[in-house]
Amino acid sequence: MGERTVLNKYYPPDFDPSKLPRRRQPKNQQIKVRMMLPMSIRCNTCGNYIYKGTKFNSRKEDVIGETYLVIQIFRFYFKCTKCSAEITIKTDPQNSDYAVESGATRNFEPWRADDEVLENAKRKREDEEMGDAMKSLENRTLESKREMDILAALDEMKSMKVKH
Repeated sequence: MGERTVLNKYYPPDFDPSKLPRRRQPKNQQIKVRMMLPMSIRCNTCGNYIYKGTKFNSRKEDVIGETYLVIQIFRFYFKCTKCSAEITIKTDPQNSDYAVESGATRNFEPWRADDEVLENAKRKREDEEMGDAMKSLENRTLESKREMDILAALDEMKSMKVKH
């Protein structure tokens, strides 16, 4: 049985690999890939909800002229499961996410809004501290006071639990 599986191919002594014809591929060639939808979306034409994790056969292409820190950005084309309208999404490496380009809208995700609010508050605080040394000192003392209060509350809870 083992003799039927061929591991090596025979190359004749006069074989010259440089004479083999090379395929020329276009720069922006679309490749067919099987992918799962990374977020829940709603089709603009029929209103159908397509949920996260739905598998699609999609076409992938490089976005020419767009990169983020030398990371290539890709565009994916796929069709709605109900009406076959084309939907386009694009990678967003800056936010480690995907962006819906056309054909659909992304569903609202409440945790993303909370993250944006926290990030804006942090950025605002850093901007305040950038020019003012007293403000940064005040913020550090408030932060350390808050941590001390939390530790004191934890100690109090532990002592109450020991008593019970």
